Formats: sequence, structure tokens, C-alpha cells
Amino acid sequence: MRDKRSFVTLWSEGHHDNEFPHLWCAAPPGAQDELIETEPHRFFRPPYVGHRGWLGVHLDGKVDWSEISEICRDAYRVVAPKTLVALLDAK
Repeated sequence: MRDKRSFVTLWSEGHHDNEFPHLWCAAPPGAQDELIETEPHRFFRPPYVGHRGWLGVHLDGKVDWSEISEICRDAYRVVAPKTLVALLDAK
């Protein structure tokens, strides 16, 4: 059996000093810095996992759920085994 890995965490009531609904998502290399720099009101560096490149995503205010879906797919691709990513890409 393969190790189970988390790729997205939902904090619907907030977590620690981030008292607003948000996600923590695994992110491709460089995505965290780029998104935080260009849209700091929507993205942030989450505690505990931010040093590994994970991305914090605000879910308060207006949310583009298509974009959230894409961010979650990217997060899965970051942590999933190559064989599962290949199956996803084949569809």
C-alpha cells in the first residue's frame, strides 16, 4: 500500500493568526513566491508548510471556484506518484 499524502488542507474557520476561511495547498516550484508577490490579498505563505513551497489561498470574499479547482489539481500533481499523475493526464 502506498503512503497517503495530503495535498490540500481546508481551514473553514481559519487557523492560528489567519482567522478567515482558507486552503493550504501543495504548489509547484516557484508558484508560491510568484502568486504571493503578484496577489498578496489572495495568497499567503502558510505556517508549518510554507517553507516547503505550499500556498495559502484566501476563501473569504469573492472566490473563483474554477481557479480553486485548478490550484487543487496542481497540488495533487505535486504530491501524487508519477503513475497516478500519468493516469490523470491521460484523461
